Amino acid sequence: MLRIAMAQMEVIPGRPDINTKTMLRMINEARQKRADLVIFPEMAIPGYLLGDTWEQPSFLRDCDHYGRTIIAASEGICVLFGNVAVDWDKRGDDGRVRKYNAFFVAQNGALLGGENFPYPFRIKTLHPNYREFDDTRHFFSLRKLALELGVTAEDLLQPVTAWVNGRTLRLGCLLCEDGWSDDYFTKPIEILRQKDRLDILINISSSPFTLGKNNKRNRVFSKQAADSRIPLIYVNNVGLQNNGKTVYTFDGFSTAYNCRGEIIAYCPPFQEALHCFDLDLENGGLRQPSLAVPDDSGIDSIYQALRYGVEKFLAAIGMKRVVIGVSGGIDSAVTAALYTQVLGPDRVLLVNMPSRYNSPTTKGLAADLARNLGCLYTVVPIQQSVDHTVEQISRTPIVNMSAGGEQTLEVTPFMTENIQARDRSARVLAGLAAAFGGGFTCNANKSELTVGYSTLYGDQAGFLAALADLWKHQVYALGQYLNDEVYHQDIIPRKTFELVPSAELSAEQAVDEGKGDPLIYPYHDYLFRAFIEHWHRAAPEDILEWYQAGVLEERLGCQPGLVDRLFATPQAFIADLERWWTLFTGMAVAKRIQAPPVLAVSRRAYGFDYREAQNGPYFTARYRQLRAELLKEGC
Repeated sequence: MLRIAMAQMEVIPGRPDINTKTMLRMINEARQKRADLVIFPEMAIPGYLLGDTWEQPSFLRDCDHYGRTIIAASEGICVLFGNVAVDWDKRGDDGRVRKYNAFFVAQNGALLGGENFPYPFRIKTLHPNYREFDDTRHFFSLRKLALELGVTAEDLLQPVTAWVNGRTLRLGCLLCEDGWSDDYFTKPIEILRQKDRLDILINISSSPFTLGKNNKRNRVFSKQAADSRIPLIYVNNVGLQNNGKTVYTFDGFSTAYNCRGEIIAYCPPFQEALHCFDLDLENGGLRQPSLAVPDDSGIDSIYQALRYGVEKFLAAIGMKRVVIGVSGGIDSAVTAALYTQVLGPDRVLLVNMPSRYNSPTTKGLAADLARNLGCLYTVVPIQQSVDHTVEQISRTPIVNMSAGGEQTLEVTPFMTENIQARDRSARVLAGLAAAFGGGFTCNANKSELTVGYSTLYGDQAGFLAALADLWKHQVYALGQYLNDEVYHQDIIPRKTFELVPSAELSAEQAVDEGKGDPLIYPYHDYLFRAFIEHWHRAAPEDILEWYQAGVLEERLGCQPGLVDRLFATPQAFIADLERWWTLFTGMAVAKRIQAPPVLAVSRRAYGFDYREAQNGPYFTARYRQLRAELLKEGC
């Protein structure tokens, strides 16, 4: 039997000192539990998403120093861990010192694996450069090293040999993306399993949470273990990391698979854990009973990721209090319930900021929410200050300093709507947050962010947009989950779920008259999702193709027959499509660039995960042809 410890640690990005202390503690614990191997995640010492911190030689030297500390701690136990490896005598493609994303195997104070590889460690073969990943910006891959040395990747992909518990072990060492090779020409696992006897495949990862991703991991790694007939161990970290505009939680879910691909051990998600298990190598791990792993594609996983992410983010920036503008609507209600779970009611200040357009209904719902949560609560009316601003702008003369003369500016009703939104955030919420000793939240959802249905420096302001990777229907589902499974009562009033979503910024948005947002969420949620989250992202050309073929609802995933009920003619459908596409690729881009960081949960979150340029709207030649055909047919 081989006793293995999966060290699912919380990695603090940019803090090799803290991470090394965690590793030393877990090594000692693994040794006390008589583990033969203790396995840590990818980039366990430095963290992974560090931006251009990787360009600081002093930071690299620090990581090397702490790496040697871990190597020295490997007496009597085999320690497998991830760190940056630096070849100070060579340069990367950027002209800076060469860095490798490396897999180290240490035992009895020394590194293993140097006998059949240019370095006494292994380096990442496949570097992801999609979504949030930007590996080739900083690191030199095994494929590049092979080209430089005039050999093949197959030549360099060699197992590491260790002497453990009285026997020789041949370890197939993989780093994260090396196990997700379907779309790559080089397939590290296939190459490794063709080598002489291989005992275990080990994948150390730093893999962010995405809804449903662990289900896919289990399918992928289970198949790899079964196809190779070799046990596979996957170790991932927990914690929070970011690349500025997008904040990612890391779920861990470290898992061991036997030679049939059955799960025989795993660590619970979003928890630091050292999990020890015995692996009978002679039987490929088949003596251990197989286990079922929790599904991670439901609203419960979204809640778990958001609560974990908010808690870790607040701790990382040292924020202990928050101010939340509550309108009586679902977005602010869910935000309030979420932050109250993390901070407690005494550290959450809820603020209702009515103008003359806010109904007694929504003002009452805001008060009911605060009462149910037990939070601090205040009402700050804004009508007087809004009127004052409008009066100042419309009556203050503007002098032409070149030609002489004066003029005044007209404040339109639309401008007044934006003045209200900015007054709430830039004046009231910002001022209260400073006085309360905290920050104020952005309550925007993904549908609003997609088309810029928010006011710049107004309701799009805040220190974190915790719900901005959730479509509106997911916000409703999360609200229901909070009531049913977290608070076990209707903490969010039932009327909030039934109310028409509305900004209440004009008489045309009177909720008691059923007037609300221009977005039709049961349709637009799914249309916008096709723009951003589909792997092959849809554009207006694709939407018209599907509409003309009668398969639009099927391709979008929305309710069958919905489009015909909403749009009586092709003209109406096309006008709606062009309106939102123009906003999505136009003004909304500028707004998103200035938006707060987004807490990611989906397969594509705004920020660094979805990189965009301010190019303006564009419609392809094929779109224009389809448009002409449909409009002619609709005449």
